[in-house]
Amino acid sequence: MIAKTENIKNEYKNVWVVAEQLSGVIQQVTMELIGAARPLANDRNSEVWVFAAGPNMKSLAEELFAYGADKVIVVDDERLLNFNDELEANVLGRLIEKYKPEIVICGATTRGRALIPRVAVTKICGLTADCTELSIDPENGDLLQTRPAFGGNIMATIRCSNHRPQMATVRPRVMKVPEPDTSRSGEIISESIEAADTEGVKKILEVFHSKENTVNLADAQIIISGGRGMKGPKGFDLLKKLAAKVEGAVGASRAAVDAGWIAYNHQVGQTGQTVQTKVYMSCGISGQIQHLVGMQSSDLIIAIDKDPNTPLMQMADIAIEGDLFEILPKLLEEIPKL
Repeated sequence: MIAKTENIKNEYKNVWVVAEQLSGVIQQVTMELIGAARPLANDRNSEVWVFAAGPNMKSLAEELFAYGADKVIVVDDERLLNFNDELEANVLGRLIEKYKPEIVICGATTRGRALIPRVAVTKICGLTADCTELSIDPENGDLLQTRPAFGGNIMATIRCSNHRPQMATVRPRVMKVPEPDTSRSGEIISESIEAADTEGVKKILEVFHSKENTVNLADAQIIISGGRGMKGPKGFDLLKKLAAKVEGAVGASRAAVDAGWIAYNHQVGQTGQTVQTKVYMSCGISGQIQHLVGMQSSDLIIAIDKDPNTPLMQMADIAIEGDLFEILPKLLEEIPKL
């Protein structure tokens, strides 16, 4: 049985990244995933391949080479402009059978979470969701997939030893985008949708875009976040004033959202948004692991709290001990002077 498993595993090679595109534009999470895939492929003496489905993907492939891709499988088709999880899963699944990648990683985005489980089920292989770290076991080449578990109270490392490919979704803004190298080049492999891919698949008749204002924490350069220490909705009014002064966005811990002090789309953490901002300021947030998972990759972390022993105060680059309702107004007064 062990020999049979090893023989099956030896048939699979290379690390695949599933590119995410929106209206024909490749999203940043794709570059983050290529950056994560590069060391995995190096450890396995293999290549980084990118699966890019959508119109005009061929013209965008050069950009993917610059970030570390060796080959790009392009399925250039207008039917893939608007995300159709059934159709894309059929195409991806068929190409996995054809090329046999050892590892397939995808963004843990709304699209990725709809797409990859379909593929994993049809290919009868394991899938670990919302990973924050990926590495290779040097002893047997298994993919080590680390993610928060039990409500974020522990970090679990999961492996899939008996099936290939190994699949994982990775939270956006957790992995760093590599510096592009425009001297790199690679190979483009053109594939197309086949008749069997479209059988029984739903058709998208029209796409509606919400006019509701959304909070774009993912692209914010500065985020001012509040937690239980804000003591209520009025406390968040103070954070909004500070965020407006520095052209930043307002974030929140789950505790503040659950209390009804601010809307869910401001939530940072395991069950909210993952951010990788230049400056992350936490105000009155203790910093349980569920929250740290969502912001720990930020370049500069500033924490304000009365308790110097909270996890966030301990990990912060700058920790300010004191009453935030005294500190923040003074900070607001000083900003115009900078």
